[in-house]
Amino acid sequence: MRHLNELRSRIARLAAGSPRPSWIEGMTVFSTERVTEPLGTVAEPMLSLVAQGAKRSVLGDRIFDYNAGQYLVVTVDLPLTSQITHATPTEPFLAFGLPLQPALIAQLLVEGGRFVARPHDGPGIATSDADDRLLDAVVRLLRLLDEPRDVPVLAPGVRREIHWRLLNGPQAALVRQIGLADSQSTLVARAIEWIKTHYDQVIRIDDLADDVGISVSSLNRHFRAVTAMSPLQYQKQLRLQKARLRLITAPHDVAAIGHAVGYDSPSQFSREYKRMFGAPPGQDAARLQTVATVQEQMLEGSGP
Repeated sequence: MRHLNELRSRIARLAAGSPRPSWIEGMTVFSTERVTEPLGTVAEPMLSLVAQGAKRSVLGDRIFDYNAGQYLVVTVDLPLTSQITHATPTEPFLAFGLPLQPALIAQLLVEGGRFVARPHDGPGIATSDADDRLLDAVVRLLRLLDEPRDVPVLAPGVRREIHWRLLNGPQAALVRQIGLADSQSTLVARAIEWIKTHYDQVIRIDDLADDVGISVSSLNRHFRAVTAMSPLQYQKQLRLQKARLRLITAPHDVAAIGHAVGYDSPSQFSREYKRMFGAPPGQDAARLQTVATVQEQMLEGSGP
């Protein structure tokens, strides 16, 4: 509990805009005093640790809730719908994020010798309780910001420790997949990069399988195991999430936005959009403009 209390205090201070002459590359902190609307995003491989409040992330029909003292790990780029589910002015939602580095995980797998971990047969996302050792490492990483000269020298070592704690924690089997060149997650990650590059085009699964270097049947099997959806379903979610983000800033350009993300048929775009978000594009965009959609306040290396 001591580590969690200090983590809350440090995240709150950073989120309040306290002066910070230095930052740690890739690290993020989040804060909001209100619950948020469900919004789509493509989450990259990362650790997301909640210090206070609660959050929900949805992948297809799978729901992942995590509260204070719990973390979520994502090991491949996944189209998630996320929202803050518990936050108040007196107890704002506070969270810490750090990208996961495949090269560092691969190095730790070599140096750490034989790892004993239960097989992971679910998607590339999971939640767990954070133990004292992981919380201690995260707190020590944030403490480095108090002494700017310490950051470039000591931060790499603490970042390495955080990865090590994850590799020896309850999600070890999932995390280690990131560092294995021939793992299921690595193969799917290559397929996802290809889809992200061609998301607004008609995708032939044969072409995608050729690019990854495996058979169509193997691609479909691995892809569904890691993402809980097929490659074409992944492409559709990616298209619709990108469309929704554009509609928030341009609510009157429904047809143009649908075409920009790959829909030649406005009716198909409207139908699939409504199926995913519960309302047609124009109606959903208008609602997003009028409701109190509270964005998480995020501070990162480039500034607030």
